[in-house]
Amino acid sequence: MSDVVVERLNEGPLICAEGFLFELERRGYLSAGEFVPEVALLRPDALETLHRDFQHAGSDIVQAFTYNGHREKMRVIGREDRLEPLNRSALQIARRVADDRPGNLMAGNISNTNIWDPDDPQAQAAARAMFDEMAGWSVEEGADLMIGETFYYAGEAHAALDAIRAHGLPAVITLAPMAEDRMMDGPGIVETCVALEQAGASVVGMNCFRGPDTMLPWIERIRAAVTGHVAALPVTYRTSEAEPTFFNLSDSPTCACPSPHGRPFPTALDPLYCNRYEIGDFAHRAYAMGVNYLGVCCGAAPMHIREVAMAVGREPEAARFAERMENHFMYGSHERLPAHIRALGDRA
Repeated sequence: MSDVVVERLNEGPLICAEGFLFELERRGYLSAGEFVPEVALLRPDALETLHRDFQHAGSDIVQAFTYNGHREKMRVIGREDRLEPLNRSALQIARRVADDRPGNLMAGNISNTNIWDPDDPQAQAAARAMFDEMAGWSVEEGADLMIGETFYYAGEAHAALDAIRAHGLPAVITLAPMAEDRMMDGPGIVETCVALEQAGASVVGMNCFRGPDTMLPWIERIRAAVTGHVAALPVTYRTSEAEPTFFNLSDSPTCACPSPHGRPFPTALDPLYCNRYEIGDFAHRAYAMGVNYLGVCCGAAPMHIREVAMAVGREPEAARFAERMENHFMYGSHERLPAHIRALGDRA
C-alpha cells in the first residue's frame, strides 16, 4: 500500500491545523477542564465552520476532532454510550470538508489516554483497546491517515503506532514531553522518535505542551537523528527554558484577577500568547531545517495557520487578508494619510 503522507511530503510541505480544544472552548462550544469534543454531536455546524476556517487559512490536513473522544474520557463525563456516534460524526465532518478541497487529506486521530501506566498491564490493555476501536472507525469513515499525538509515555506512543499500522493507515506520531525533557517512562525524546520511525511511523516529531522557543531545539535534534519526515506543531504560548511547557507558565504579579485554580493553564493563558510573527518565524526556521510537516497546536487560530502557510511560501485564500499596514492611519504611507495624524503614533 502506498503511503500518501510520505509521497506528499516528498513533494513539499503539508500544513496541519490542530488546537481544536482551545479554539472551540474560546468560541463557547465545549467546557474547559472536561475538554471533551461533544461539539461533534451537539454543534456539528460549529465544528465544520472551524475546519473550514483552518482550511481557508492554509491547512492541507483536515484532522477529525476526536482528541479526548476516547472511551475513558467519555466514562468520566457519563457519556460512554455516545462514544461511537461522536467519533463517526467527527470523522464524517472532516471527510466532507476535506473532499471539498482538491488535494486535502483527512486524518483520524488518537491521543494520550491519561490512563497509561508503564507498570500496569491492565491499563495498557485498556489504552490499546481504545486505540484499536478508534482506528477502526477512522478506516471505516475513509481516513487517509491517522495522527497519534500528545504522548508523554514512549510505550503509549508505540501502542498507538501499533494500532494504526494494524489498520493499514499511514501514521503520524508526535510526542509531547513534560518539563523533564524525557519520556515519563524513561526513554529520551530523540531516542523515542528514532524508535518510532524504525517501527514504521511515516512521520515523527512533537506537538503541544511547548511553545516555539522550547520546541524548536528539540525539533532540530530530531531532524538530525531520523531519516524520514519530521512534524513540528507548537502551542501558541511563550514557554521558556525556565518554564518549558505551558502547564506551569507564570502569570504577571500585577494580574488583578488571577486564575482561581492557581496557575494560568488552561483558562488564563491569554497574556502569555505568542504573536503571529513568532509563529511564522518558528515555521520558517523549522522548514529551513528540512521539516515539512508543520502546524500549530493548542491556542491555534486560523490566523496562525495562515502564518505557517505563508512562511513556507504558500498563498492560501486567507493571504488575501494579510496585513497591509501601508493603509493604517498610524503606520501608513498612503498619500491620503495626513502627516500630522501619522505623527500621533508617537504621542498615543
